[in-house]
Amino acid sequence: MFNLFRKKNKFFTDEEHHAFVKAIRHAEKMTSGEIRLYIESKCKKTDPLTRAARIFYKLKMQKTEHRNGVLIYVATTDKKLAIFGDEGIFKAAGEAYWNDAVNEIMDKFSVAKFSEGIINCIIQLGETLHKNFPYNREVDKNELPDEIVLGR
Repeated sequence: MFNLFRKKNKFFTDEEHHAFVKAIRHAEKMTSGEIRLYIESKCKKTDPLTRAARIFYKLKMQKTEHRNGVLIYVATTDKKLAIFGDEGIFKAAGEAYWNDAVNEIMDKFSVAKFSEGIINCIIQLGETLHKNFPYNREVDKNELPDEIVLGR
């Protein structure tokens, strides 16, 4: 069995953590959209999309100017995942896009390529955000932190 806890209270190695942040920063250079990654061990007795929505609002991600924030939620021990997009990007990309994004990352998870799946997802979200909300250096700013949020 693959164990995501490489060190006590750590889900991924420091290198993987830095790779996630680097991917987020790279993706956000192309868009006014915001991407956050939330990682915890268990899904807290609910389905992952409901949990992702709660975290999304708790992190105040709905406060972006264009309502184009996206949260990638991962529960490592439970092996659950959800991607929650705010109303602006959700409508722009369409429901099928979100289902496909989750299925693609879960395919990587099924073969224990957790980091690769998360990074690929961040890159694809950045491309989708760019298509629908391209970066404008005169008005856009980084509205949310790029750091990974770790739950319990």
